[in-house]
Amino acid sequence: MIFENQESIQLLNTAIIKSKEKKIDSAYEDRLTQACNNPVIDALGMATSYLSEKKKISRDQAAIQIIETLRDLDKIWSDYVMMEGITKIKDLLKNREQ
Repeated sequence: MIFENQESIQLLNTAIIKSKEKKIDSAYEDRLTQACNNPVIDALGMATSYLSEKKKISRDQAAIQIIETLRDLDKIWSDYVMMEGITKIKDLLKNREQ
């Protein structure tokens, strides 16, 4: 099956794949140990305690709110990067048509 916009489709497919590329390491136990020994975990623990006290909620609830907020931020930036890519692709296509 051949499409008129084959090059654009290939560009989009490549962009989708590249955006999902990640180094996948099967040594989960080592990675988990390393992550848990990172000072960032201590900082997150302090943030969890602070939020728990400030909002008068349990530490569990505070931890969930922190994680949900970080996930929201990550999603917002992922959407932003995707929209930037879409805009660039549209501009490329528009310039090719001219």
